[in-house]
Amino acid sequence: MAMIEVEDLHKNYGLVEALRGVSFKVDRGEVLGFLGPNGAGKTTCMKIITGFLAATKGTVRVDGMDVHEHGLEAKTRIGYLPENAPLYHEMRVIDYLAYAAEIRGIKKSRRSAKMNEVAASCNLKDVAGKQIGTLSKGFRQRVGLAQALIHDPEVLILDEPTAGLDPNQIVEIRELVRRLGRQRTIILSTHNLPEVLQTCDRMVIIHQGKLVADGTPSELEQSAAEDPPIVVKLKTDEDRAVVTKRLRGLSGVAKVEDRGVVDDLLTFSLNTGTTDDLRPMIAKEITAAGWTLYELKRDALDLEAIFRRLTQQI
Repeated sequence: MAMIEVEDLHKNYGLVEALRGVSFKVDRGEVLGFLGPNGAGKTTCMKIITGFLAATKGTVRVDGMDVHEHGLEAKTRIGYLPENAPLYHEMRVIDYLAYAAEIRGIKKSRRSAKMNEVAASCNLKDVAGKQIGTLSKGFRQRVGLAQALIHDPEVLILDEPTAGLDPNQIVEIRELVRRLGRQRTIILSTHNLPEVLQTCDRMVIIHQGKLVADGTPSELEQSAAEDPPIVVKLKTDEDRAVVTKRLRGLSGVAKVEDRGVVDDLLTFSLNTGTTDDLRPMIAKEITAAGWTLYELKRDALDLEAIFRRLTQQI
């Protein structure tokens, strides 16, 4: 049985549909990257999974329990780090962890051990006596992670954990997430593709409130390779708009994207919508038009290009 099950999730804010039928599962011990551009619906989905927000329609189960019907019990299995961690800046780190342990219902006899454990896990021992407000954002994120871990949850939900951090702090948080992922089921919500590639086993991509991809990086690359666009580089004195219009008129060409001028060459991307290889026909038409053809190839999409393609769909 999957540790997290999301089925047909909808969320409306008045007339705005933030989520439109999102469904996916996360296996025990899996680190899932929840990817999408800003405003795609990632944070809304995370809040529903953690029980902080009610869905308009749909079901979320954590360890088999419906988070709406068994909210309190489900939340004991979840550690949540929102994008803006709700920290009390006037408190010392150690006092804040003690407070988090108390409200999580950890017995007084075990609090000290748990505080020391998460402080060590998140590399906070050297700043335990400092006020949270005096710490760098990187250390404040570590404090947020520590409070999410204090009750030893089986599931960890992280919403943009590296947002606003400098490159060194990003590397530190990523390493921490990778280490935590060895013992827990994790959903990492982000719009940062490199972050997903370096920390996650699988990725889900959401766009405009809908799921547009679900799979491992290699699976998504293989899927894109089945219908790759054709890249054309040519030289002509004719206007780019004229060239674009003529390429659009070619038989079998479904879409033409003008990629601008690269190394003094007009560059275009052609989507064919067919499994037939149209390159010989395209080369013949370009020559007949009197243009000079410099390059004609199938475009091998990397994951960044796949993400752009999926999140630019209307």
